[in-house]
Amino acid sequence: MSIEALHSAVRDIPDFPKPGIVFKDITPVLSHPTLFRQAITLLCETAADSPIDKVVGIDARGFIFAAAVADRLNAGFIPIRKAGKLPWKTRGLAYALEYGEATVEIHEDAITPGERVLLVDDLLATGGTAAAAIRLIQGLGGDLVAASFLIELDFLQGRQQLGDVRIESVLRYGAEG
Repeated sequence: MSIEALHSAVRDIPDFPKPGIVFKDITPVLSHPTLFRQAITLLCETAADSPIDKVVGIDARGFIFAAAVADRLNAGFIPIRKAGKLPWKTRGLAYALEYGEATVEIHEDAITPGERVLLVDDLLATGGTAAAAIRLIQGLGGDLVAASFLIELDFLQGRQQLGDVRIESVLRYGAEG
C-alpha cells in the first residue's frame, strides 16, 4: 500500500453537510483493513520516535484514529468531547465557528503536568477545534509533542491557528481537491 492508495480511497462528497462544501469521507479508509492499518502506522510515525504518555483524540472521528494510535504506542487515550458529554469534572474552552461558537471539554485529571502528549484527529480544516484542544492540553500542563492529522485541507490555512506546535499531516489537499 502507498500514500497514493490512501489518498485515492478518501471519497469526495459534494455539498455535504451544506452547499459549497466538499466533504472528505474517510469511510473507505476505515472499511479497508490494510488502508486503515497504514493510516494508523503513518499517524504513529508522526510521533517521530518521541516517547508518548497520552494520545488525545478529538470528538468524534478523531477517536477512531487516536485510540488505535494510543494502543500501538502503548500510551493512554484521552477524549476531548463536545460540551456536556464527559461525566466527571471538566475543563472547557469555547471557540468560534463560522456561524456561532462551540465548546470542547477534557477531564481535568486526564493529563498530568509534564506528560508527553500526541494530539490526533482525522481532519485539520480551519483549525478552531484543534486550537481549542491544544489550549486544553497545555492548560493541564501537557507537553504537546505534535498535532497529527490524517487529512489537512491546506487552502483553509488551519495550521496558522495552531501557533508554534509541530503539525504533521498524512494527506494534504489543496483547493483543487
